[in-house]
Amino acid sequence: MTQNILRLGLIGGGPGSFIGPVHRMAACLDARFVLTAGAFSRTPEKSRQQAARWGLPDQRAYDGIEAMIEGERGREDGVQAIAIATPNDSHFAIAKAALEAGLPVICDKPMTATLAEAEALAPIVARSGRPFALTYTYTGYAMIREARARIADGAIGRVRKIMVDYPQGWLSERIEGDNLQAGWRTDPARAGTGGAIGDIGVHAFQLAEYVSGLRAIELIADLPRVVAGRQLDDDCNMLLHFTGSVPGVLTASQIATGERNGLRLRIYGEKGGLEWCHDAPGELILRWPDSRTEIVHAGGPGLHPTAQAATRLPSGHPEGFIEAFATLYRDFADRIDGADDRDGLLPGIEDGLRSARFIDCAIRSNEARTWLPVAGEAR
Repeated sequence: MTQNILRLGLIGGGPGSFIGPVHRMAACLDARFVLTAGAFSRTPEKSRQQAARWGLPDQRAYDGIEAMIEGERGREDGVQAIAIATPNDSHFAIAKAALEAGLPVICDKPMTATLAEAEALAPIVARSGRPFALTYTYTGYAMIREARARIADGAIGRVRKIMVDYPQGWLSERIEGDNLQAGWRTDPARAGTGGAIGDIGVHAFQLAEYVSGLRAIELIADLPRVVAGRQLDDDCNMLLHFTGSVPGVLTASQIATGERNGLRLRIYGEKGGLEWCHDAPGELILRWPDSRTEIVHAGGPGLHPTAQAATRLPSGHPEGFIEAFATLYRDFADRIDGADDRDGLLPGIEDGLRSARFIDCAIRSNEARTWLPVAGEAR
């Protein structure tokens, strides 16, 4: 398959952005994309400032997706794909405009601010016939793909228990007045219906389904607002039942004082268990009934081909967040170039719908204080 260097337009990523520069670094890491245009800020001057920092001419800095589509249409060097790195409230409109203009889209999670928007976007993706991907970053780590492959191959036997934890502490105090990132993430008008559950809870949920191969059928959730004055949840605690009545526990918190980004996944089967932790992403821990503990390292021999493909360096040379993010961009480029997605490794519209339904179900469960089925799933 021919691998082309594709021209990327980035929406978001202006001054003060965290995830926009990550998109830029990840997209360009494997020389599958080059950033050629962007609408980096709602303020035209800030958009031009960011373009200059990244070596782009003023005329390739736009003030929105519509202006970019119009400005790039007909150019021999016009953009060939759109990346969305904006707050959640604008995801739907940007994705819709890009897809209807015939441009593939890679978008931050959650896919949209509301379930209604997610359900409206799905047929737009289908009609467009263009690749659509979501940056569930942790799915790009080699050892997450190794864990997924081992469970699918039956290495730990039938899955019997799923536990996923995602503690952060950066919102343990009310900093939204001074912190740009905290400001929009705690604002229902910009973040959408979910706070911590929409920001990091969806990562935990999607990862549990992605690695286990099972789907959440029902859940009961407790979503408190721990810090006084918050309009959205900042802490998440829930029990779930997955396919085949497999029990699960999910916690996600942004008020876990002192925690940084401690995502941890544990899955137990009839023959053994496995564990992956973001603090040591190049390791997969396997536990066996005879008390043996095995540690498998990224870059080592004998890994599944999907894990090998997500590894760039020899064993002992650590890869991290940018590389995992870049793996998703590489997969996205492959889809644009016509590769089939038979392995289902690249998160897409179905993951976006699942996550939107998960958020909606958890919020309703928290309000009703009862178990509820995840939309689209039967008990």
